[in-house]
Amino acid sequence: MTFSALDSALLGPLFVTPEMRECFSDEARLRAMLAVEAALARAQARLGMVPEALAAAIEAVPPERLDLAALGQKTVLSAVPTIPFVKAVQASLPPDLERGFHKGATTQDILDTALVLQLREALALIAAELDAILAGLAKLAEAHRETPCVGRTYGQHGAPLSFGYKVAVWLAGVAEAAARLPEIRSRLLVASLSGPVGTLAGLGTQGPAVLEGFAKELGLAAAPIAWHARRGRIAEAGSWLAQLLGALGKMAGDIAHLASTEVGEVAEAYVPGRGGSSAMPHKRNPVSCTVILAAQAAAPGQAATLLQAMVVAHERPAGLWHAEWHALPSLFGLASGALREARSLAEGLEVDAARMRANLDITHGLLFADAAAARLGAKLGREAAHALVEQAAGQVRDTGDSLQAVLARMPQVMEAGLDLSPAFDLRPATAAAAAWVEPAIREAEAVRASLRAAVG
Repeated sequence: MTFSALDSALLGPLFVTPEMRECFSDEARLRAMLAVEAALARAQARLGMVPEALAAAIEAVPPERLDLAALGQKTVLSAVPTIPFVKAVQASLPPDLERGFHKGATTQDILDTALVLQLREALALIAAELDAILAGLAKLAEAHRETPCVGRTYGQHGAPLSFGYKVAVWLAGVAEAAARLPEIRSRLLVASLSGPVGTLAGLGTQGPAVLEGFAKELGLAAAPIAWHARRGRIAEAGSWLAQLLGALGKMAGDIAHLASTEVGEVAEAYVPGRGGSSAMPHKRNPVSCTVILAAQAAAPGQAATLLQAMVVAHERPAGLWHAEWHALPSLFGLASGALREARSLAEGLEVDAARMRANLDITHGLLFADAAAARLGAKLGREAAHALVEQAAGQVRDTGDSLQAVLARMPQVMEAGLDLSPAFDLRPATAAAAAWVEPAIREAEAVRASLRAAVG
């Protein structure tokens, strides 16, 4: 039995990638904890505080020798896995070395720093997927920069634009979230070594020097003061992931609607057996959109847990730190599956330009009401023109005639002597929309460069 879809052998592959699952696996946690303890030993050995051989001895402990089931059962007693972990590693060390093991550190130092090492790997996975998504969306936007498409507001036809413009909006939204990854990464990749109440008093005057050496060994930054009770960096990461999933959800929501039978303007890439129904053989359900929207719906609650966990009592709270263990890995897991599916959409979305063009005509020209009102306004005044076109729109709905024909018959239009045919030309609308595509692509390219620079 599982309590999370992310951990389920049945449901998990739908929502989380194998690579992200590995990042947050128990085995990865133990490897990270061993790496943290070895780094601490090397930093202390340089200052003559522990034997030089200690770090190598720690690194020689095979993670698989640590019995996960036994550690888990002992965690029930200690409420943290670090205590049974420390005892298990000590039992594997020579007697002359084990006395220096874990010197001056506390449970939270090891777990938080191990988490940071896991997050470094997780962020690299996210950056790679974002890079590919941005590249795919930029290519799609460029390909359809002038493909005419309905612009929709409040779920209704509004005015014409281009499909490339719509994609460029998705692109800009994802790029906006992706642009924060380097900063989030910088704020997260900070070592935690502060001792029981944050002062490193157990290391005496050498505490700051040990922290600097420890952080350097791991390729992390050193905090100016303990972050045991400052959980802003964790909450910020969770909130960012929720924002990212929101940007992906915006795209997925639009695509799911555009793929509906009545609209039929796009479709997810066809894969035999994907998106089928157990009862309706004809179905081609939007699987990628489903995964993304499910992740987006779940994310705010997890992010809220991390925000709540910021209210730390004194130097270490009861429960709130532990609550992070539920929320943060889940957010990374949800993001991994959503990013995988967003990449599939960005790189493989099928676009039906002919259906888009046909859908432009189903309201009999009402899409051009704004352009017609603007052209009439030059002669009749804005308010009068708006009222006249609104009246004509009612007749279009009642009769099924085109807006252009209804307006041409209206006395006020005939008296004005205006040729309204330019108002019903798609080209100015699509050209205006297309002009926004290139700036969005340039911005996305800059973000892609920053992602590659951040993760090497």
